[in-house]
Amino acid sequence: MSDVLVEVHDRVAWVTLNRADVRNALSRAVNLRLQDVAASFEHREDIVAIVLTGAGDKAFCAGADLKERKGVPASETAPYLNAIAGAIEAWGAIRKPTIAMMNGSAYGGGLELAMANDFRVIVDDAVVGLTEVQLGIMPGAGGTQRLPRLVGEARAKELILLGRRIGAARAKEIGLVNEVVPRDQLRAAVDALLAELALCAPLSVAAAKSAIERGHGRRLDEGLAIERECYEVTLFSEDRNEGLAAFAAGRPPRYQGR
Repeated sequence: MSDVLVEVHDRVAWVTLNRADVRNALSRAVNLRLQDVAASFEHREDIVAIVLTGAGDKAFCAGADLKERKGVPASETAPYLNAIAGAIEAWGAIRKPTIAMMNGSAYGGGLELAMANDFRVIVDDAVVGLTEVQLGIMPGAGGTQRLPRLVGEARAKELILLGRRIGAARAKEIGLVNEVVPRDQLRAAVDALLAELALCAPLSVAAAKSAIERGHGRRLDEGLAIERECYEVTLFSEDRNEGLAAFAAGRPPRYQGR
């Protein structure tokens, strides 16, 4: 059985970290597989959204597989660090909307992976944290950059510099996750989010996502130029014509992502 499962249903790719026995920890093999999986979505017109989750009910992802690294000298850890950073960067670079369906707690690299998604829906009994400083290291796969963008610098410093763990409700309060639900409602909440995405033109969603991410931190004039560039991608698309035709006819649009 693969450590990373991929299934496609109704134009949605469901990706599962399949290592429940080790709380879905990110081994080097898993990270390399995640890079390949992320790249495979680039040109697949049959996929309009991606959901990432973990197997079991204990953890979304416990982070890096520290047992795998045990005994490895610091001078020889580069392949492991490159693999986890590469996996998370590859996930963050997916142009289609991504959802972390967080079925449990997430620490370190597991939370960094969740933050690389566009949306995060989490069970109400989960705990999250970037706890690396308590292990003598620090977040090294995007945590120091993505967390401040989500929650602000002050709160990010609280979590990162103190290695704090917080519950799902607090994560929602500070903007780290989008939605907190009881465990038995997790799939329904994600399905509802997917249903909303299904009403939107895939090309438009991808273009808007690109404008947000490329414009973040830029001067306003630079951001507006990026927005205009991305807008023009949609202006001459088949989806735009379909959207206008559907509106005029009073019917639901049938978007194809072209």
